[in-house]
Amino acid sequence: MVFNSLQFLIFFSILFIVYFAVNRFVKKNWFTQLLLLICSLYFYMCWNPWYIILILTSVLITWASGILMEDKPVLTKKWIVAFSFIINLAILCFFKYHNFFADSVNAVFAKFNIGMKIPGSNFLLPVGISFYTFQALGYTVDVYRGTVKAERNLMKYTLFVTFFPQLVAGPIERTGNLLPQFKANYDFDYDRVTDGLKLAAWGMFKKVVVADQLAVYVNKVFNDIHNYPSISIFIATFFFTFQILCDFSGYTDIAIGCAKVLGFKLMKNFNKPYLATSIADFWRRWHISLSTWFKDYIYIPLGGNRCSKARNYFNLMVTFLVSGLWHGAAWHFVVWGALHGAYQVIGKITLPLRSKIKAFLHIKENSKLDTAWKVLVTFYLVMIGWVFFRANSMSDAMFALKMFFRAPVDLITTALGVVRHTISLGTGFFANITLGKSKLEFLYLFALAFAVPLSDFITRKTDGIELIKKQHWLVRWIGYYAIVAIIFYTWIMSLGSASQFIYFQF
Repeated sequence: MVFNSLQFLIFFSILFIVYFAVNRFVKKNWFTQLLLLICSLYFYMCWNPWYIILILTSVLITWASGILMEDKPVLTKKWIVAFSFIINLAILCFFKYHNFFADSVNAVFAKFNIGMKIPGSNFLLPVGISFYTFQALGYTVDVYRGTVKAERNLMKYTLFVTFFPQLVAGPIERTGNLLPQFKANYDFDYDRVTDGLKLAAWGMFKKVVVADQLAVYVNKVFNDIHNYPSISIFIATFFFTFQILCDFSGYTDIAIGCAKVLGFKLMKNFNKPYLATSIADFWRRWHISLSTWFKDYIYIPLGGNRCSKARNYFNLMVTFLVSGLWHGAAWHFVVWGALHGAYQVIGKITLPLRSKIKAFLHIKENSKLDTAWKVLVTFYLVMIGWVFFRANSMSDAMFALKMFFRAPVDLITTALGVVRHTISLGTGFFANITLGKSKLEFLYLFALAFAVPLSDFITRKTDGIELIKKQHWLVRWIGYYAIVAIIFYTWIMSLGSASQFIYFQF
């Protein structure tokens, strides 16, 4: 069951009615928890009923670990944490990384003519396994550190791990934020409910209207990368840069919006990432729940930045290599993570030089010119990284990267050819770039790509929902109806199909 499906619309509508009826007339917190838990387990089992065993195993192990750690010596706690991590990561690694490990080792065996082969597995990757595993392990560490107390109510803890809005693709919630919220009942509140629905509708717009439309061009190019010119690959990468933003932040908006309707506040997961002025700033804005998880549970325990420069660079690289591997069991994801780690290391090393250059050019730090330049450079570096993220293999990524850097020269050559032969955009000479789309269709894709960044720029100093509330009621309702109409029109034109969210594969 995905958010952009008719099945979920029916599911959430029924839950909405029953949930507030229970809170209004029954007023029993345990009954509300049970209702949400049943719905969350049903939501997850819609993908594969058998995989509910895996998530409940993770729940039982981490829940029991938390209780066992109470009032125990530090050494005993460490052994309990180690046990919890070993079991949970073993399950994660088997289902997500077994074939990657087997293929890598078998390639080495073949290269050295070693007559051995590690068999692969045919198990499907359990949806959301990386997300709920990290959330459960985060709880274990929090109890070990003493930042939260162990939760003795198994139903409440199970709900914390399996809460359906953020179960499949985050945000990866912290124990101290979400778990206490299940202790209260939430009555119907018009402002809260409508604010949640507005956010969910905006997330649906980003997914259905923007991301899925850009995906048509992106998938066509990247799934046959060697048969398209450099300009097409550059444009596909540009479109993917906004596709993945709208796809993932769209999911997050729907998740946060649905949770808000029910009375729960999930953490913010995106904060206008393409307005970042550095790669470090980008990771403070992109997938915030994951980046802070890595910071708190990997980067800081390694020593963070409270160490020598060399050690700090090592800590950064290790953290981002793990991040790359978390995102996908393939070498091009590892390279993507390493690239972002290298960006930050190089950024730290070159900071004094860049400051001297700006002083020489009389460019003030954080001036409009300086900020604009840093945003453009950061965006371009992130876009290069997305080549590795989207490619289907390491060889495809290297070919796409080569064509990516060749595209500006080819674009100039193509433009000169257009002038020389007076050929219009979208036909003839340009057909292999627009993939046969008409002029208006091609320009429409560019308009979609810029739609969300433009909204981010407009709302850079204020919350979007609050900005909407300040508008005249007629303007607001015209906007609401327009967005809903566009969503349904686009969904119907796609024959009612509900595409998966990109981050479901992680």
